[in-house]
Amino acid sequence: MTRLDSRQPLPEQFRGAIIALGNFDGFHLGHQAVVGEAVRWARSEGRPALVATFDPHPKRFFVPDAPSFRLTTLDQREDLFTAAGADAMVVIHFDAAVAAMSGADWVEGILHRQFGAAGVVTGEDFTFGKGRSATADLLGSLGAPLGITARTAPAVFDAGEPVSSTRIRAALQAGDCETATRLLSRPFTIRGTVQHGDKLGRTIGFPTANLPLDHYLRPRYGIYAVKGRLPDGNIYNGAANLGVRPSFDPPKELLEPYFFGWSGDLYGQEIAVELHHFLRPEAKYDGLEALTAAIAADCERAKALLGGA
Repeated sequence: MTRLDSRQPLPEQFRGAIIALGNFDGFHLGHQAVVGEAVRWARSEGRPALVATFDPHPKRFFVPDAPSFRLTTLDQREDLFTAAGADAMVVIHFDAAVAAMSGADWVEGILHRQFGAAGVVTGEDFTFGKGRSATADLLGSLGAPLGITARTAPAVFDAGEPVSSTRIRAALQAGDCETATRLLSRPFTIRGTVQHGDKLGRTIGFPTANLPLDHYLRPRYGIYAVKGRLPDGNIYNGAANLGVRPSFDPPKELLEPYFFGWSGDLYGQEIAVELHHFLRPEAKYDGLEALTAAIAADCERAKALLGGA
């Protein structure tokens, strides 16, 4: 997979591509349908398949102080697009100049002249251009004279409703990991670099790896049954606290997984933690004995849900 920057000229080998265009945060079932259609179309015509995504997210540009809402990082999206069969990811740098472009400017300036696109695939509800004034239908009519064919992938439905990032965020904020997993087609995963903490966990027999939440959406605070992918590629079951640790002072927002049957040093290394089941909300305990007993019970429940240590 090649990562391309919209501020740089597109390499010649990627011109004439079929481009899947959207935010694709989360890369849920609906997004997968859009990219899947672009990849199939590209392969049928012997063209490159590109996925264009935005960074920063337009919402972050227009509302800089909005609460964190991301479901994936750029690195995660790159991995997911690669697995879907795309040849390259184009990161469109969303700034004031891009925000001010009309729909016609978008099609002529970016898709035609800059990218040299032969075809573009979007979702049915995709909008673009200043004030989100341009639609997928307009993209087709504007692109046709320039040799750009536009297609839309139909919405994917689950339980009678379209799959959307909004639904996934709501599920995670309610602690409903199962719904989020179904809509994403995989568990919601937080990837980050392990940082040093107060190391209290190791003194009570439950050493944790401390991960910052950064720009990720904040799921419901509480205890989760998790799986962790470590730098060596191995996957371990575990239990994790996600929140502000009310038993400790001062509060500090972290994801703190404890992996069953693993020991070692992860400081400074990147790991990925999947949220599989919400066990309970965070709680404040009077003393280490009560806290230790609660953690032990959480671990046993997580083992039962995940199928053992």
